[in-house]
Amino acid sequence: MLWISPAEKDLGNDALEKRLWNAADQFRANSGLTAAQYSAPVLGLIFLLFAETRFAKRRAALLPSPAGDTSPDKGKPEGVSRRSSNRADDPTAYHAESVIFLPEAARFAHLLNLPEGANVGQAINDAMAEIEKHNPQLAGVLPRTFQIFTSTLLKELLKKVSEIPVSLDYDAFGRIYEYFLGQFARTEGQKGGEFYTPSSIVRLLVEVIEPFHGRILDPACGSGGMFVQSARFVSEHQKNAADELFIHGVEKTDDTGRLARMNLAIHGLEGDIRHGGHINSYYDDPFDAVGKFDFVLANPPFNVNAVDKDRLASDVGLGRRFPFGVPRTDNANMLWIQLFYSSLNEKGRAGFVMANSASDARASEQEIRKQLIKARAVDVMVAVGPNMFYTVTLPCTLWFMDKAKASLSPRPPSPQPSPRGRGGYVFQGLVEEARVLREKQTPVEEVLWELLRNRKLANLKFRRQHQIGDYIVDFFCAEHGLVIELDGAPHQQAERKKHDAKRDNYLRTLGHTVLRFTNYRVFDDTDNLLTEILTSISPSPSGRGQGEGEQNRADTVLFIDTRHIYRQIDRAHRDWADAQIGFIANIVRLYRNEVPDYTLGGEEAKTKLREVFSPHPTHPHPNLPPEGEGTIALSPSRGELERGWVSYRDIPGLCKAATLTEIEAQGWSLNPGRYVGVAAGEEVSDEDFKEKLETLNEELEVLNAQARELEQSIALNVAEILEA
Repeated sequence: MLWISPAEKDLGNDALEKRLWNAADQFRANSGLTAAQYSAPVLGLIFLLFAETRFAKRRAALLPSPAGDTSPDKGKPEGVSRRSSNRADDPTAYHAESVIFLPEAARFAHLLNLPEGANVGQAINDAMAEIEKHNPQLAGVLPRTFQIFTSTLLKELLKKVSEIPVSLDYDAFGRIYEYFLGQFARTEGQKGGEFYTPSSIVRLLVEVIEPFHGRILDPACGSGGMFVQSARFVSEHQKNAADELFIHGVEKTDDTGRLARMNLAIHGLEGDIRHGGHINSYYDDPFDAVGKFDFVLANPPFNVNAVDKDRLASDVGLGRRFPFGVPRTDNANMLWIQLFYSSLNEKGRAGFVMANSASDARASEQEIRKQLIKARAVDVMVAVGPNMFYTVTLPCTLWFMDKAKASLSPRPPSPQPSPRGRGGYVFQGLVEEARVLREKQTPVEEVLWELLRNRKLANLKFRRQHQIGDYIVDFFCAEHGLVIELDGAPHQQAERKKHDAKRDNYLRTLGHTVLRFTNYRVFDDTDNLLTEILTSISPSPSGRGQGEGEQNRADTVLFIDTRHIYRQIDRAHRDWADAQIGFIANIVRLYRNEVPDYTLGGEEAKTKLREVFSPHPTHPHPNLPPEGEGTIALSPSRGELERGWVSYRDIPGLCKAATLTEIEAQGWSLNPGRYVGVAAGEEVSDEDFKEKLETLNEELEVLNAQARELEQSIALNVAEILEA
């Protein structure tokens, strides 16, 4: 599938970010410093202005009111302050609101107004030291290399950074910080990739694993971009990320670990980042991670060699960090993949970037991959085209794991078609029972309970007014994790809809399917309502893919080819537009039988999803009108999925849900290109051929390395025999 999104013009904050970068980079060019020397101090100044913005707001709130101002506390005598004491210089009053305390000498205004001849570099170093002194969470984090700049250059930098409007919220500051991180990564080339993953890649990882709440780990966390995007995802879904996410990271390089901690702070987040001191995720496990995490996100270094496997011996085996063994080849890809897998709890999800060669590698790596697949942890594989990273032009693959898949119960068999029921279902008098109860003016919730109780519907056992976490749901089928809610008129109000969406998102994070129906449908659309309940837990009459019928997701892996979906940033770099990310993520949601989420991508993502996954011809309602048109009104909360406008099916050239049998026939390969194929009428392009050749060459290099290793082993064995 080809979808090239047009490049967007810089507007608003984008223009500000670009203007600041151009000025800062011009200063660097005039200084004779490298990007590596320059990056930490510049990011430190951006951080300082951000800290001052939040500090100033908090300080204003803490300062005593002018005498006689009693407006905040009505009824107090004239002349009495609204506060009994001045806490504006008390660090704890700032820490209580997650605000960084700034002593006088560390404030931006003080540094901007240093007298002529002052040693500006030393003054900023001292300011950073004072900030760390009064804010223990930042101890050892802030840069103190400002003496490498001349005082003249530093004053220019301070003035340029001060142009950032103080009216910006912390998320806007965060975007500026991330923009500078990305630009420094691009400038530093290969080295830049050690600390930065392009945000569009990270956003797709996050959209697919949906980290709404829980413990999250990145064992190769770089500058912390995975955590920042996870927090953004939570915020976009109307929750406070600081309350929902418990962040844990490991970073081998000390300077990069400091960047990560600054990045978290500038986004109002806190986390436990272990860095420097010779810490290494291959050999060290500072969080005792096995089975502890709800989410893992990572972009580890590819094809690392010279890992000391003898040091890993105690961590090999079931229930340990490397449950499927250590590969014989001198390549760490499968070590990383096992670390991600073993860190997940029984319902955990992981999303990570990996070299293409890991999807097809042979010998011992193939055996490890086979065990991962048979454990039913691999959920989705996404092929990514070239030029998406600043460091390498080669394509890569995104892996997604979902340990909850292994516990999915087999889906019930599809009901047989019958002329007596719509969509192929027979309801054995339930529709007539609803009609009779309506004539008796029975309350609507009582009516639906009569249709569901005592296993009347397809032998399903429902509970009524069942508690899940902090919520009471109307009806619940534990066997299939199905929640049914009835919505009266109050649920159509904006605030109530917002509350319902939050509640539904929480229930879905627990693995439940949530159906919402308006009250009138129980009486006026009973047949369709009951059909939707059954199709939510069993294959729809349309089936999936090429007439195979829907598979239990535990026994399939979804493959998506996005190599021809991109936005061209410049001649050498690509990324994904928000609509493209939303579209790809919603393919996964359809595959999981979840409701599409258009928070990211909006109408453009919805339009593309409808265009590609339009109703299957054998769907029971293939010609249903859009919402608000026609006469049939279906459950609004289930939206697109229930109304039949979009449902998953295999699309040649884009996606394929392959069974484990099909994967075994391909030598346990997880290369999406082996399964997705080419769309009808399309031809393999020169670019496709080049990508395939590059991938094959990468695999050849790995095989050559294995051959050399084997040759050395044979030579040693022969030598030992001859010496005996």
